[in-house]
Amino acid sequence: MGRASRADAAQHREEVVHATSRLLRERGSAGISVQDVMSAAGLTHGGFYKHFASKDELMGIAATEAFEEVLVRMAAMTRDEVVQDYLSVGHRDDPGHGCACTALAPDAAQAEVGSPLRTAYGEGLEKTLDAFAGYETDAEEARRKAVLELATLVGAVTLARAAGQTPLSEEILATVLAELT
Repeated sequence: MGRASRADAAQHREEVVHATSRLLRERGSAGISVQDVMSAAGLTHGGFYKHFASKDELMGIAATEAFEEVLVRMAAMTRDEVVQDYLSVGHRDDPGHGCACTALAPDAAQAEVGSPLRTAYGEGLEKTLDAFAGYETDAEEARRKAVLELATLVGAVTLARAAGQTPLSEEILATVLAELT
């Protein structure tokens, strides 16, 4: 059997990063193994170290991708559309495709200072705040409002996910949505 071409290798690497980004948001870094991410990408775990120096490196790369996915979606939406999407039952129930701010906060908080995951989270959080600030017309208030709104959204979805698919969970989402729109 021949070796994979550079294009194939690049494609495989991208598949691993994409699968890891989803699994990281669904399960957290402690809940996934190298074998899990390689299997999710349709590859064998033996090729992992051809693409990445360590699982920690991959976690940082996957976190960066998770933030990029959210930022691309936000760029195509108004502020109210972002808030409505963020506080939806669909977002609550699909963390693997949801906002990295909410899904990765516990892992980033527990990661070592300077680790790839914590670094990627900090950079992604800054970019997300910048995106929220961009919705504001008053430049002086933009950053303060962005921090307040993002913290409120992250808190609401975190509580709603923890409450499960219950009336309380839906109440949390609906109450915060009514306040922010």
